[in-house]
Amino acid sequence: MTSRSFLRVAVLLALVPAAVVTVRTQGQSQASPASVRPTPSATQTFSREQVETGRTRFAAQCGFCHGRDASGGEGGTDLTRSDLVGADVRGDRIRPVVRNGRPEKGMPPFALSDADLLAIVAFIHDRRSEAATAAGGRRAVDVADLRTGNAEAGKRYFDSACSRCHSATGDLAGIGKRYRGLPLLRRMLLPGSGRESGPDPTPPAVTVTLRSKEVVTGKLAYRDEFTIALTDAAGWRRSWPTDEVTFTVDDRLQAHVDQLGKYTDADMHDVLAYLHTLR
Repeated sequence: MTSRSFLRVAVLLALVPAAVVTVRTQGQSQASPASVRPTPSATQTFSREQVETGRTRFAAQCGFCHGRDASGGEGGTDLTRSDLVGADVRGDRIRPVVRNGRPEKGMPPFALSDADLLAIVAFIHDRRSEAATAAGGRRAVDVADLRTGNAEAGKRYFDSACSRCHSATGDLAGIGKRYRGLPLLRRMLLPGSGRESGPDPTPPAVTVTLRSKEVVTGKLAYRDEFTIALTDAAGWRRSWPTDEVTFTVDDRLQAHVDQLGKYTDADMHDVLAYLHTLR
């Protein structure tokens, strides 16, 4: 499999919930953790009104982190597969977590009425029941799906190919805590794409030399095989046909694009395993 094929597969895994994937560990195949269905919760009855009210409350209070359907989102766990939810009886386990939060995991406490909290509990259990009986078990790419590499080999590769621009104790310190699984793989392969949040990245610096020997510098505004355009220090946008000028673009992210053609599948898994250790 080529590096581009690997990236396509990784993205497809996040988009196709019915896929069942097999991962290979130490020469043995086993079902992907994300394809294993959750065990049903203890039998509990909630009214449809409670579930629908919980759907609305959950989306407003919890959906950003845990996903609108409770199957995981921006840094939050997949609640349909949570052991705590599986052991919960009408909120006896969920309620204290919501009320007190989990500051060590970035979850704040929520002050909700008893009725709203019970509705959220009803919705979570309803989603877990649906996940347990769904025809396809896969909901996302589990971190374990991608942790098949050798971290020591990844460090050696990183030191030889990546350390000119990056530092494990500098710009990448703690990245294994901030990103895990597929989000970390995306940032590793194409860090300028798929940003979930944060400001737009600073455009690359451009230096254009005209035939008159005039040199113009600025930030890249546009580039294709025919045109190069920049925004100069005064805020003016200027452009030229590429065959009429010479130019350089200081784009640090280009190194990641170039690296895609050099990685083997083993290299990518090894480097990803190493980045997961930077916590």
